[in-house]
Amino acid sequence: MSEQAEQARKTAEALEYLTGFGNEHSSEAVPGALPPGRNSPQRAPLGLYAEQLSGSAFTEPRAHNRRSWLYRIRPSAAHPPFARIDNGALRSAPFTEAPADPNRLRWNPLPDAAPGTDFLAGLWTLGGNGDATQRTGMAIHLYSANASMTDRVFSDSDGELLIVPERGGLLLRTELGMLSAGPGEVALIPRGVRFRVELLDDDARGYVCENYGRPFELPDLGPIGANGLAAARDFRAPVAAYEDSERPTEVVNKFCGNLWAATYDHSPLDVVAWYGTHTPYVYDLRRFNVLGSISYDHPDPSIFTVLTSPSDTPGLAGVDFVVFAPRWLVGEDTFRPPYFHRNVMSEYMGLIEGAYDAKAEGFVPGGGSLHNMMSAHGPDRETFDRASAAELKPQKIDDGLAFMFETRWPITATTQAAGADHLQRGYDDVWQGLQRHFRA
Repeated sequence: MSEQAEQARKTAEALEYLTGFGNEHSSEAVPGALPPGRNSPQRAPLGLYAEQLSGSAFTEPRAHNRRSWLYRIRPSAAHPPFARIDNGALRSAPFTEAPADPNRLRWNPLPDAAPGTDFLAGLWTLGGNGDATQRTGMAIHLYSANASMTDRVFSDSDGELLIVPERGGLLLRTELGMLSAGPGEVALIPRGVRFRVELLDDDARGYVCENYGRPFELPDLGPIGANGLAAARDFRAPVAAYEDSERPTEVVNKFCGNLWAATYDHSPLDVVAWYGTHTPYVYDLRRFNVLGSISYDHPDPSIFTVLTSPSDTPGLAGVDFVVFAPRWLVGEDTFRPPYFHRNVMSEYMGLIEGAYDAKAEGFVPGGGSLHNMMSAHGPDRETFDRASAAELKPQKIDDGLAFMFETRWPITATTQAAGADHLQRGYDDVWQGLQRHFRA
């Protein structure tokens, strides 16, 4: 492990957090930095600048309003002009490089990055939908990195970033403080929040959902009641931590699908205190309270939803984040793996560790599959044969952690994804050999 990774790991192990999803948190790295009883006094405490970061329109309903007040060493407005830089392998909606494909697609893991590749340079876009300029839809990215970001920070004006590590831990230094996330956890960086990614291991790999639409929120529980699925108290937000650095820092901003950069003469991660609701957070997927059938039939995967980005149609999400965590299967007279299915929603599945119970082979950690709307999919032949003949005793699935990004619109793959060397040719073959069993 490199010296830089060791130092990042020590920092991550010492982190403290605020807890609760959607809370109005407050934190100060220096006592007295938060002004009492008001947001923007004539002179902010300690010679700081008061600045509001709005993640929603001022007049959105209180339950959906996202904003934080930041008290910083220098205002964000003090910066030189931004200039366009190369987008690398990063793409954005609208995705018009190729037509949307109704075929089922599956990829092996993203190849290891070239030496010296940091998180931002290692982002590779698989596809997406909607329009970033209209704040609708989403994009799916993968990342492969082997270097920490140094004197470089990133922010995304187009959407929030849900980061799903599959290999290697990350230390996320944000304007509001620090988060650590490793495999089995997810981290969310809100729209517009600047951050730097440092690696806790020699390399890192994972997935990113860029949500252009309404910010993710916890789904309503309906007849489930007051408890279950992801508990609000298990989400952790950072405590204030700041950098008072006068050395040049490259600030990269994703804006309307393109990357722009400016070189500041200081670090913009200089927020000494903050309070509000527009905050980063991290969540441990192993704390998800899985619910399921205890009588018969396989429940719809919506019961495994961790976070949802609502649309203007009730119950129809711009994107859902769903986890298939360790759980018991006890259904009677039930085909226990996921059923054969055609869905009006589009599904991208990834695997963090272990195996997925609907695919016997070929779906590996770091890989992913895309089943666009109304594409027929379900268990492969080997899984079907095994599950159809299995003794229906209580069964614990504890060797896999899979997830799904499910969205209301078709996902159009980028040309780099459709032509990638790690695209699995012949994915359709996993359903070949499903025999005719009909008896009149």
